[in-house]
Amino acid sequence: MKLGFVSAILPDESLESVLSIASQLGYDCVELMCWPKGKADRRYAGVTHVAVEDFDEEACRRVNELTNKYGIEISGLGYYPNALAADVGEAERAVEHIRKCIRATRQLGINQFNTFIGRDPIKSVNENWPKFLEVWKPLIAFAEDQGVRVGIENCPMLFSRDEWPGGKNLAHSPAVWRRMFDSIPSSAFGLNYDPSHMILQQMDYLAPMREFANRIFHVHAKDVRVDRHLLNDVGTFAEPKEYHFPKLPGMGDVDWGRFFSVLGDSGYRGPVCVEVEDRVYEGDLDRRKQALKQSCYFLRNYIPKA
Repeated sequence: MKLGFVSAILPDESLESVLSIASQLGYDCVELMCWPKGKADRRYAGVTHVAVEDFDEEACRRVNELTNKYGIEISGLGYYPNALAADVGEAERAVEHIRKCIRATRQLGINQFNTFIGRDPIKSVNENWPKFLEVWKPLIAFAEDQGVRVGIENCPMLFSRDEWPGGKNLAHSPAVWRRMFDSIPSSAFGLNYDPSHMILQQMDYLAPMREFANRIFHVHAKDVRVDRHLLNDVGTFAEPKEYHFPKLPGMGDVDWGRFFSVLGDSGYRGPVCVEVEDRVYEGDLDRRKQALKQSCYFLRNYIPKA
């Protein structure tokens, strides 16, 4: 396995700065964010470290020169929109940009792109399914043709009022994953697995690594703390941010020793990328770098430097 981080935590840094920080802190790789340039409507979105619009040979050469200069690999490109949004314009823009990301992934000579499925949050899984098939069958076929794997993160995207009651990402549970992979049985279609999202849903985060071992293409290392005294007060139907707090690895409820034990047994040998969403560490660049440094130090217990 190789240890990396998700570049969204360094939104104001250039690509070269991101790679330099990764090298200085002892990381092996980085998942680079590829949002369209412009203001985002939610936290951790709108970060652009690789601009995939009009991504040509010269742009590709510059990116590869920088990764070679700092000795940092790209674990994958990342863009996490809602491709099944009820707003047709929003959904179409997301789909078009996903295609650009997939194409840029191939041009860079890597084979991993990570994203969300998307969802209309006021519709059930069954009600969303026809749109899922309409959008994702051609997208996965396109990725397969480009030699690119698509890893769907299992975040439910159900944290605030505009995401209520179903969340904005269909792919939140094993039951949905089975149905997804049965409907689109492509070897290019898999998961970007994050155990913290299972804890939010009070689910086993080890079992999916056994069942879906051949579908786990990429891993996010994020921890989460569920404060029972708050949960007991507001209940599971409250907005998760009332009782659920993303934390750095080792500071939440994930048992990382057991996690890596099962992940290794499953045969996974890919990237594990720290995703920093711990607000304690977001005050300024120094705090963000401290979060990355602390996470690297902790996770090197399980992924030693080669």
